[in-house]
This record gives sequence, structure tokens and C-alpha cells, in this order.
Amino acid sequence: MSEFRPVFVIGAGAIVRDAHLPAYRLAGIPVAGLFDLDRGRAEALAAAIPGATAFPNRDDLLAAARTAGGIIDVALPPGALAETLRAVPEGSFVLAQKPFGSTLAEATSLLEVGKRRRIRGAVNFQLRHAPAIVSLRELLRSGSIGEPIDLEVRVVCRMPWSTWPFLLDRPRMEILVHSIHYLDLARALFGEPERVWCGAAGDPREPRLAETRSTSILAFPHGKRAVITTYHHHEAPSRHDASHLRIEGTRGTAIVRLGVNLDYPVGRGDALEVSSDGGPWREIPLAGNWFPHAFAGSMIALQDLARGRRDAIESEFTDAWRTMALVETCYTSAARGERPPGPPPS
Repeated sequence: MSEFRPVFVIGAGAIVRDAHLPAYRLAGIPVAGLFDLDRGRAEALAAAIPGATAFPNRDDLLAAARTAGGIIDVALPPGALAETLRAVPEGSFVLAQKPFGSTLAEATSLLEVGKRRRIRGAVNFQLRHAPAIVSLRELLRSGSIGEPIDLEVRVVCRMPWSTWPFLLDRPRMEILVHSIHYLDLARALFGEPERVWCGAAGDPREPRLAETRSTSILAFPHGKRAVITTYHHHEAPSRHDASHLRIEGTRGTAIVRLGVNLDYPVGRGDALEVSSDGGPWREIPLAGNWFPHAFAGSMIALQDLARGRRDAIESEFTDAWRTMALVETCYTSAARGERPPGPPPS
């Protein structure tokens, strides 16, 4: 018998197919049921999972989850999350796909729904659980590069946004669904920022998408800084594409390559390298990649909470609200900005 509670998945889109289900299979987490408005899509995924059922409607799946004491994995666009949380049984354990709503006001409403219905929930900010990031955080705790003071995330790639048609014609896009991972990670590594500056823009080749490139600068206490910059329209050959995270410390530097952005969703392998005290670069062995392995970490953490092994976990709804507050601040900054002065006096 599995040590894990069975998982019941609402939504059978690309992220479930490419990340959730492969991660759960690798970790030995049983998937008992799936539901999607496209019944054929849910049936196709369930057919490849021993013991899984494709439910004809959501109510039947939720009833089965309540009977089995299962975990509910909600992999839906942000606009569908509030109604779904109002439908799950009270007291459920729920893993919600990021983002936690589309605005801070929506996140506040979702937080209130969760509290009122006694839902113990977390948002799937799975980058925190990527093997490279887990190893990086262990490296930082060891003091190998001293006190971390500077974080840079740089992504230059060709992202196939057509994979997610629900993003078309939305007023918010890249920061909300992509850079949010790095903003959340910056909070995990450095705490809450004191100041935020952001610039964002779309691309004339994809007029139905809102911003697809952005730069966010975060200032933290004690002089720490994070810079997150993304460009998702890189058409040239792969020699100069980029998907890395760099942390500078008082004694050294650590570099993480996040390979999934480079030829999504197949990607390239992740990597972690470190140089301490001016010494040579050394590579840290990793037990997997962001996709799909990190998705097991989010679910295992919630499973531990459900089984009483932990009293609190990362990315619970209250912490996810803080990440959404940071996202909201980025959009406010991008919309307002600072205007340079006019011409000099004549």
C-alpha cells in the first residue's frame, strides 16, 4: 500500500500531462482520478495510469476524493480557481496551480474562501522544489559562498505560448504566469523586498498576448538585490539563448541552469555550479530537473501536511498571497514608472 494519499486531478491540460503525472509516477504517488471538461482528454490520460478513473463530472470526482481522503490537485486557469474552491468538500487538502488568481484582489478573495471552508491549501510554486534549487539552498545554508547578496535570473528563449490558449487577450501574462516563479523564489531566498521597480512590454509579432518580456528589480534589506529579466521571442539558433539563475555571495558564486525554458517542454538538463573563494568551478550532481521532478516536491509537502508529519509547509495560501502581492507591485510599477524631466529651460 502506498504511503501517500490518492490524488484526484481537476484539469487534464498540457501541464498535467507533461509535469504533474510524470512527477507523481516517479515518486510513487497514486493518481486515482481525473476530470476535465474535455472528457476525451481526461480519459486518454487516465488510460495510461493503473487504477485511475476518468470521471464524467467534477462532482463525482470530488465525492470520490472525500470518500478516499484524497488530495485534490487543481490544475486550472486562475479564473476557475475560486469556483472550484467553493465546490471542494470542506476541510479538503488542495494543491492549486499557480498563479493564485490574476490580481491581488482575487488572491485575497481566494484566501478568504480557503479560510472559511477550512481548506488546507498550497499553491504549486514548484520551482522551490526543483532539485537544482533544493541543492542551491543547501549550498547557501552551508556558507560555501558566504552571505548571498545578489540574485540574477535571465531567460532568453522562444516560449511556445500557443500551448496555453487561455492566455490570449488577457490583460496580464508573462509576469503573472512565468516571472512569478522567480519572484516567488527571490522571496524564498532573500525574504520580503523593500522596494520594487519593473518594466514590461509585449511583442508586435504576438498582438493577442499582453507583456511577454519584463525586467523586475527588487531591493531587500541589508543591500541585497534581485534582477529578473525575460525575453520570450528569441528566434536565433541556440548558441546565445539563456535560462540561468546566478547568486553572488561574499565568498563565491553559484550558477543554476534551468533547462526547461530552452526547448520547452522537453528542455535540456538542469545544472548547478559553484566557485568558492576564487577557486575553480565545480558541478554539483543533481537528482533530476525542474520539469517534471519539482512537481513531486510540491505534492509531497502537501501530503506530509495532510498526514500530520508537518504543521506548515512552503507556499501555503497565506504565503502565496505574499507572492501575489509582489506580482501586483510589479504591475503597478510597470504601469506607472518614472518619467524623465522635459527639455532644459530655454
